[in-house]
Amino acid sequence: MDQGQRTVLFLLATRRGIRSHPAFSDEYTRVADQLRVEGHTVAPAPVARHYERFLKFGAVKTAPHAPTARVLERMFQRPVGDLLRSASDIQELEQDCSPRAPSPPVLDESDLLMTARDAASHASEAASLHLDQLTLDQLHDDLIQLARRYGRTAPAVVYQEATGLLNQAQVLLERTRSPEQHTRLYYAAAQASALLAAVSFDLGALTPAVSFARSSAQYGKTIGNGPVQAYAYGMMAFMAFWDGRPGEAVRLAKTAQTFGGLGDTARRRLYSIEARAHGHLRNTEQAERAIREALEQSSGRRDELHDDIGGEFAFDAARTAMSNATTCLLLRDAEPAEEFATRALTLLRACPDGEQPIMVSGPAAVDLARARLLRNEVEGAQEALTPVFQVPPSWRGSGMMERLTAARIELTRPDFRSAPAALALAEQIEDFSALSPARRLGAANPLAIEA
Repeated sequence: MDQGQRTVLFLLATRRGIRSHPAFSDEYTRVADQLRVEGHTVAPAPVARHYERFLKFGAVKTAPHAPTARVLERMFQRPVGDLLRSASDIQELEQDCSPRAPSPPVLDESDLLMTARDAASHASEAASLHLDQLTLDQLHDDLIQLARRYGRTAPAVVYQEATGLLNQAQVLLERTRSPEQHTRLYYAAAQASALLAAVSFDLGALTPAVSFARSSAQYGKTIGNGPVQAYAYGMMAFMAFWDGRPGEAVRLAKTAQTFGGLGDTARRRLYSIEARAHGHLRNTEQAERAIREALEQSSGRRDELHDDIGGEFAFDAARTAMSNATTCLLLRDAEPAEEFATRALTLLRACPDGEQPIMVSGPAAVDLARARLLRNEVEGAQEALTPVFQVPPSWRGSGMMERLTAARIELTRPDFRSAPAALALAEQIEDFSALSPARRLGAANPLAIEA
């Protein structure tokens, strides 16, 4: 892009070292917070696509509305109209900004009328850039339904639907100037990004999963939504111990617990994730403490994301028990691991037909098998894995497959090497694992579920 194609804003942002969208957004948010304290109405930071238009001369067809312009003008100490001019005009603009003796303006009634007409035109344009409320309601409902169907929908289908909803939220953000609607749309984008993070992980793609989780956290930060930021940080903690960084996972889980507005469900989830991280560190005392904290969340507090929307954002008793079983297996404690896994499966069997989330029941069944293998019960492990081996390939997510890998490793212990039943079970696990989506995407076997 040559000088004539860039805007003055591009040049000034580059000079200040905030050319990248993340750096610009951080500075924008800082200045917006100052203006908000002063009593001004401000808009959230522009999304990346909108920001790139600010940098290209002629790409912005209408001037930014006042809540956005106010922040830009404070950031760069220039009228927003000058910021969107060609960067080749910068020398002229800097000369215009040089100190000179001010001359009093000469106004007549025509000037006042022209300004009034401009204001009326801008107000009318702003009013027209207001989305129909039903459009936002439909997006909200679609996200709720996808979150609630997540555990009963194949990961590839979830990915397609969540991608469409994220794109829709991003497009709608550019079609409204209403701060209230911006808040709703950033919240929708945060939810869609969180679902994409979860499904990317289930598909064995850790790098995009982390990126989506960070995007969700940033969207949540833009609107000051504590629960969605906590959910995203919990996901990043979860992914950190899967990536072999349990110490970082503990730090992220504890950070997530500090966000405001969290209900019991959110805290139960975060303590369960923290317990898993301590399990990877072999810190029995801290892992057991976090498990107790998870089970003691009973204040009655709720939040919209984890409780009212729920679904994939929820963390009910079955998921808590499943997670605790995995933590106990990391500590090589077979008895409580079997108890927690059995409880998870019992709770899931109570669900109506067709509503059992495979993404929870599958891992819980594998954990039950692993607990039995710790006690050298090959037949009991085979029995626990019978329903798992019926799961179709498209449903074989990373959480279940890595647990199966750990079970396969368990079967290499000297106790099992000459046992025909153990050898047959190991071969069955290998055949089953070969057809998982995560294996087709090239996912490696991380630290997450250690034998």
